[in-house]
Order: sequence, then structure tokens, then C-alpha cells
Amino acid sequence: MNDRPRIAYRPASPEDARRIAAIDDSFTTGTVFEVEAGPDGFALRPVAAEPPLVKVFPTEDHDEDHDEDLTSSHVEVATHDGEVCGFVAVRVEEWHSRLVVEQITVAPAYRGLGVGSALMERACAHGRRVGARTAWLETSNVNVPAVRAYRRMGFRLCGLDTTFYVGTASEGEIALFMAKDL
Repeated sequence: MNDRPRIAYRPASPEDARRIAAIDDSFTTGTVFEVEAGPDGFALRPVAAEPPLVKVFPTEDHDEDHDEDLTSSHVEVATHDGEVCGFVAVRVEEWHSRLVVEQITVAPAYRGLGVGSALMERACAHGRRVGARTAWLETSNVNVPAVRAYRRMGFRLCGLDTTFYVGTASEGEIALFMAKDL
């Protein structure tokens, strides 16, 4: 018998905006990536975080108007028993045929069940339909669970920025950019 919940996937509707905004996007990790600079580039080295790091994103880090996000991005949702349990928002930068993953979030109770992978595959399928050749995203060196998930989804590190979060609540973290061919 399979105890996994039955998850349905569909394009988001404007009515989903409040439910999307209510999803808990915090995470806990016992490992962070330390970025080491070398003569030919950078390397990520996993380092234990003791005690484990709990990251809660400040409200001001999120867009205030999720209704606007739904109209300016392609958004897919995952639902269980009619409730939104995850979403992915993407947009296409036409000048270089890039699908930009603006945000992907899965509610804590549904993490590790393949929901994020299914959402990302739907987003990438959308990108291929509209002519994107690459999918690209940004995450942080402290979000090791996400980096590992993205690697399983086929993304690879393609760059970083040590100044990306200066002046934000995430100051001190390093932005990691990841991409995959579509």
C-alpha cells in the first residue's frame, strides 16, 4: 500500500495567490557551503552548521502583490486535497532564450516526496514550449537542501556573487547561480 499523498499539478489561477503566499518556505540545514576562492575560480565546501541553521525568510523579502506575480510569470501549483502545497514561478528572458526560475516552494510536509521535481519538470516543459534553451535559478550557499535538490534535477553551478545580498536580511550569504540545458 502506498501512503504517499496524491498530488495534482495545474497552472495557477488568481484565486491561488493567497494560498501560495501562505506556504511556509523556511528550511533547516545542518550543513552550509563555504565558498573558497582559488587561482582559477571558486569551490563549494560543505561545512557543518552547529547548531543547525534555521532560515525563515522575512516578509519583506517576498513580493507584496502575489496577484501581480501570477499575471507576470508562468506559475504552476501542486495541490493535495484541494490545498496548494507547492508552486513554481518562472519567466522567460527572450533575448537569450532563458527560463528564469523566480521561486519554487514546497510546504514542509510535502518535501522529499518529489513535488519539487514534478513542479520543476512542468516549469521546464513550459520553457521548452516557448523556446527557452536554458533554465536558470539563484539560491544561497546556506540553502544546501535546495542546492542538493537542484543538482538531482540536473542543475549545475554556473556562477556566484559574493555581494548579491549586501544590504538585505540575507547579508553574509553568497548567491549561487545554477543552470541546466532544456
